[in-house]
Amino acid sequence: MKLPRALCLLLVFLSLGGALLRAAPTSVEQWGLYEVALKGPADGNPFVDVRLTATFTDGVRKVEVNGFYDGDGVYRVRFMPETTGEWRYETKSNRWALTDKSGVFTVTPATGKNRGPVRVRNTYHFAYADGSAFKPIGTTIYSWTHRPAAMEEETLKTLATAPFNKVRMLVFPQAHGVKFMPVERWPYVGKAPRDWDYTRFNPDFFQHLEKRVGQLRDLGIECDLILFHPYDDDEEWGFETMSTEADDHYLRYLVARLAAYRNIWWSIGNEYDFLRTKTVADWDRYFQVVQANDPYNHLRSIHNGHLLYDNGKPWVTHSSIQNGMAAAEPGRAELYRDVWRKPVVYDELNYEGNHELRWAQLSGRDMVRNFWNATVAGTYGGHSEFFEDERQVVWLAQGGKLKGESAPRLAFLRKILEDAPASGLDPIDQWRDVRLVGKAGEYYLVYFGEKKPTSWAPSLYRNGLVEGMQFQVDVIDTWDMTITPVEGAITLKKKNRYVFADRDGREINLPGKPYQAIRLRWVGGPKPQPVVKAPVEP
Repeated sequence: MKLPRALCLLLVFLSLGGALLRAAPTSVEQWGLYEVALKGPADGNPFVDVRLTATFTDGVRKVEVNGFYDGDGVYRVRFMPETTGEWRYETKSNRWALTDKSGVFTVTPATGKNRGPVRVRNTYHFAYADGSAFKPIGTTIYSWTHRPAAMEEETLKTLATAPFNKVRMLVFPQAHGVKFMPVERWPYVGKAPRDWDYTRFNPDFFQHLEKRVGQLRDLGIECDLILFHPYDDDEEWGFETMSTEADDHYLRYLVARLAAYRNIWWSIGNEYDFLRTKTVADWDRYFQVVQANDPYNHLRSIHNGHLLYDNGKPWVTHSSIQNGMAAAEPGRAELYRDVWRKPVVYDELNYEGNHELRWAQLSGRDMVRNFWNATVAGTYGGHSEFFEDERQVVWLAQGGKLKGESAPRLAFLRKILEDAPASGLDPIDQWRDVRLVGKAGEYYLVYFGEKKPTSWAPSLYRNGLVEGMQFQVDVIDTWDMTITPVEGAITLKKKNRYVFADRDGREINLPGKPYQAIRLRWVGGPKPQPVVKAPVEP
């Protein structure tokens, strides 16, 4: 019996073992996630044996993207388009079933919370791809994606109303809390504690991880994803002692899966120097593997324990620092900026908590103070909590609910930062007045920390200023979260070769309490003057 031509073609197609699983989308938002899913071979070891890439083009630029195996004979290629208009793609593979698949789709303008990935801007600061400012108020929740579903959902509910726009979290699980909440998913095929096949990933683990990354994205939260860490403790799962080949295989697979998520940041290691199994050359290579396989050049950093990594290396986009003392007083936090000329984020300023561990004993007031000291240094802070219950639940490791006093005050700080100039705040007179940050001639914040002044005589460094400029003054209580306008604007007059003061000799009254700040905003008179970059005078 002669078979119909259409049926013959179908049989040939099925014999090759490959097809689009479903019609690829015809449109996607700019900086959205476009995915091509293909059916291919499941025999052998597809994680190692099969290579898949796709080239995307809008007729002007070409972007090559690595695909990945997602289990059950399914292969995926994900793409984040950075410009609007018509795009085309074509796949290439060492398997016939996956090669020469092509399609066309339209990229539409971004909507809602979609402002694109975050990039470095103005040397020390950040902005979304659409140009709007990003001013991080971050928190750390190491293992929240390794917890029971109910707790993970509770964490997301907490984040939905919390002030944090960046979350640091681990890929691999950590040991803290597993006595009461055993790990449900593992990244590799095998059996805990150490019987892993490092050539075969567990797709369920990574599907769950990317689901949570996507939920953070939808909340408008950046995901600062930690790729390696030293926290196996007594469990000894072995992820910190994988071979060079296994490490690189893991990095390429992870980047292929997650790079198309616009909210991804790559944190190559957490307390990297506590991983005694790795060398500096290893960490350099990890950076380079991630950079080479990420077509979107997402932000990259590495977090220190005792030993600082050389953040001046070209593959480091910004500095992720652990140093609680750097922000305990004004002036200290600024110094790392001068060394590397990159954004500095104090992702660990020590943590708010009541634990015997000395890094988990900050009061809420201490945490807020550290954030403000980081702010007036032209840098950024990071939060977490360590209030442990009988099941070892702490926000730092498990998520759940916030218990400390700092979060509402950090929301208050975030609002102040978002109302500040979009270009970012920089030290104004860094060698003389470490309390003062802003944009010269336009905007100033003065933070008094734990001091209790009863007044402040306006004194502003000369850059950007001329006589007759007028400034509105607000007194800010950073703990009680109040902003009190001072009646009448001040008018500046040159006091000496360095400083401008109030023409009428006024002093701003302050309540004699700690944690006060003053904000000055230009409101009239001569316009702010261009700032000429020149050597600091003696």
